[in-house]
Amino acid sequence: MAFRPSPHGAVPTQAILDFSEHPMTRPPKWNLVLKLAALCCLATLPMSAQSLTLPPSGDNQKASVTQHIGLVQVTVSYSSPRVHREGRDRTGKIWGELVPYGFSDLGFNDCKECPWRAGANENTVFKTTHDVQIEGKPLAAGSYGLHMIPGADKFTVIFSKESSAWGSYWYNPQQDALRVDVKPARGEFQEWLTYEFTEREPAKAKVELRWENLRVPIAISVDDPNELYFQNLKKEMHGAPGFQWSDLQSAAQFTLQTGKHMDAGLDWAQRAVGAPFVGNENFQTLSTLGLIQLRMGNGAAAQATFDKAIANPSAQPTDAHQLGRQLLQQGRKAEALSIFQSNAKRFPGQWPVNAGLARGFAANGDTKKALEYARLALAQAPDEPSKKALKALIDQLEKGTAPK
Repeated sequence: MAFRPSPHGAVPTQAILDFSEHPMTRPPKWNLVLKLAALCCLATLPMSAQSLTLPPSGDNQKASVTQHIGLVQVTVSYSSPRVHREGRDRTGKIWGELVPYGFSDLGFNDCKECPWRAGANENTVFKTTHDVQIEGKPLAAGSYGLHMIPGADKFTVIFSKESSAWGSYWYNPQQDALRVDVKPARGEFQEWLTYEFTEREPAKAKVELRWENLRVPIAISVDDPNELYFQNLKKEMHGAPGFQWSDLQSAAQFTLQTGKHMDAGLDWAQRAVGAPFVGNENFQTLSTLGLIQLRMGNGAAAQATFDKAIANPSAQPTDAHQLGRQLLQQGRKAEALSIFQSNAKRFPGQWPVNAGLARGFAANGDTKKALEYARLALAQAPDEPSKKALKALIDQLEKGTAPK
């Protein structure tokens, strides 16, 4: 047992005691001896003593791990004890012994029912920049002291509003923001207590506490990551990005991809095309505007915008081809064929104009014209992958199995 000054400025009597690793219950006689020793130490320290930068108590090195879930940033900061310490192998003696099951009477600061600090030394801290769901239950953005009530078959994970304490000695259940139950599982041997994000998806992640042969998983999810991105885009558009046509166009494309907030997308797309001192009328901005107009049900305006995009000096044969393919993927067969035909008028006979016409006519059920243009495109194909794709299309057309 080491006696150390508090790492938090002025030195309170309780903080002198370095219960650095676990909430073991100590006999009352030992507690009295320790407290008397602590008072003696205090008598030798000036009241204005400053914090010192010293090695971590118990050599439990500090660590942190961060994961993004979309815009949400989740961080766990902790101190990491090890299984082997001072020549002792504590394998098999961590869970239920070094870390007792259930609450512990720490014999200190009148904490009779204290959870485990889920690490060593100061609070383990869980921080999230936005509201999240923990095991399906809501947790507001903020920093929390992370504690656990260990059990052989169940761990209760506690998120406390008190995040700056030393361990669990000042734990107060009235400060609980959330409690969730999780199921521990066996895992590969882990010498150092470690937190690791083991699952990472656009809308969810899983962080695991790993130590010795045990894993304690905690599921984290975000209700609507795309909504967070949209709200953030709205704020960004009030700054420098709102004066860049490329940023306006990218933001408009985002609404197309998500299919939400199309009114905002239309506004951004229109500004990208024609806002004073900002807009730039080119194939990229015009085609984005046309796609949004089409998505919003204004087909006539969309067709006029597409025609303008294909006629724009910035347009290339591949640009309109990709636009037509995009419309085919959306199931808009007639609109796609119209794009391919406009491309043929602007760039007659060029690759990949004939390939686009072949796919456009095939999608609209005109097998004869589709075969005609597919064979022309095959003779123009610039590389082997393109030739292979066209041969496959011709084979399908000849068998009457081409995609409709």
